[in-house]
Amino acid sequence: MMKQMEGEERPGEKLLTQGHGALTDGELLAVLIRTGIVGSSAVDLGQQLLKRYGSLGGLSRCSVNELAKLRGLSSAKAVQLAAAFGLASRLSAECVRRERIDSPERVFQLLGMEMRVLTKESLRVVLLDTRYQLMRVEEVSRGTINESIAHPRDIFGPVFTAAAFAFILVHNHPSGDPSPSEADRRLTARLTEASKLLQVHLLDHVILGSPDNGRSPWFSFKQIGLI
Repeated sequence: MMKQMEGEERPGEKLLTQGHGALTDGELLAVLIRTGIVGSSAVDLGQQLLKRYGSLGGLSRCSVNELAKLRGLSSAKAVQLAAAFGLASRLSAECVRRERIDSPERVFQLLGMEMRVLTKESLRVVLLDTRYQLMRVEEVSRGTINESIAHPRDIFGPVFTAAAFAFILVHNHPSGDPSPSEADRRLTARLTEASKLLQVHLLDHVILGSPDNGRSPWFSFKQIGLI
């Protein structure tokens, strides 16, 4: 029984012999946490973090300072966790940078992991060339917890500066629910009309949230026919 328990408490060895797919989320966190505290192993701490924040997504929203204040996490461990979440976000975005970005699925792959951890709304433009491949992403507004304010000129400015063929407007809802507000709908209607006058291709307006009970983690104005 003791040997079996020791094996269960060594997720690093399990990762080495079986690969990361064999580990639970709590065990993967334990590899980063490395050591436990009195009364709790590293695996216990990982499971406690998941229970407290509901998911890896919820945990990834924590800043380094917030993580360092949690029971069982030192500053060094907090930095390691934050770095791991940062690498995961960059890897997700890297996979789609050379592909056509012409759907909300691709937008979520590009920006979802990064933007769903933000505590305030961020409004960004995804600038695309004639093949709908990424030129760059620019933030045009950073708002409050539930509102991002931007004038159409702030949105079209980067489009003209980059001589982009098309663009996708993207913003996040920190609540995790990507359902559009009335302000979101009004802004989209204004931009749709303005893009026609300016002869610029507004491909979509995508709102990013978090998956919850099977709910889509994004909302696409194009998919429902409003663009």
